[in-house]
Amino acid sequence: MKVGPKGQVLIPKTLRKTYQIGPFDRVVLEGQEKGILITKPPEIDAVKIFHQIALSGKNYDYEPHFYEKELEERWKKAQKK
Repeated sequence: MKVGPKGQVLIPKTLRKTYQIGPFDRVVLEGQEKGILITKPPEIDAVKIFHQIALSGKNYDYEPHFYEKELEERWKKAQKK
């Protein structure tokens, strides 16, 4: 393979198909002793993360409608100007 004039490298179709890498997918490049390792980042499962937070027993104090109140205050200030 050759590096293009903009420093781009094409991943061959067979490898893209094998490792399920499609257009606009993100990949991670990691420098290794003998070269560069290209990997796909792990997919983030938001439901699993929130489930783990819920099971952790930590109490996160937050106001459910904080953002709505903040937007209302900003809107009122903007109308006064």
